[in-house]
Amino acid sequence: MYIRAKEKKERALGEKLFLKGTRCNSPKCAMVRRPYRPGMHGKRRRGTLSEFGQQLLEKQRIKISYGLKESQIARIFEEASPRQIIGALERRLDNTVFRLGLAPSRITARQYIGHCHFLVNNKKVSIPSFLVRVGDTVSIKPASKNLLIFKELSNTIKKHNPPEWLEIDEEKIEGKVKSLPSDAELPFNINLVVDYYSR
Repeated sequence: MYIRAKEKKERALGEKLFLKGTRCNSPKCAMVRRPYRPGMHGKRRRGTLSEFGQQLLEKQRIKISYGLKESQIARIFEEASPRQIIGALERRLDNTVFRLGLAPSRITARQYIGHCHFLVNNKKVSIPSFLVRVGDTVSIKPASKNLLIFKELSNTIKKHNPPEWLEIDEEKIEGKVKSLPSDAELPFNINLVVDYYSR
């Protein structure tokens, strides 16, 4: 039921948001099997969205992709500049773990972090919203490395290309924050959501 609920959100937005990790790249992906909105009228052609509709849609994409609550995304966009917004979204530990390829999705990354499997600068961090900084090192707790969930990680990260602001050490299976993330690396239109909260 949990998987279907997440995939329904993707279908409603009409876009793959990779909420279920590797499943999203397989024929099992709901957007592949049923590339239309859920519900009895889902196959009807989507109408042209108004400016407000586009802003709302982009807000929903960001909110669902990063796993944010309504109050969290509102606070980020109402209190920060566009550049700070990108950092507030991308530098979250759950997103960083996902971007490094150390978890197949942000949802899974949040679970791993909550179960204390990850370290930042060799210190245990169990808060998914923790913001990493330039120079920080993200690694798997030594006691967790032999767990089944990380068994194939050494092979999967060899095929993974992290964004430019991150680097991955394939031998140590740890990542480092090289620089601040840039908007060029985001598949979202931040300005639409800024306009939404500026109304």
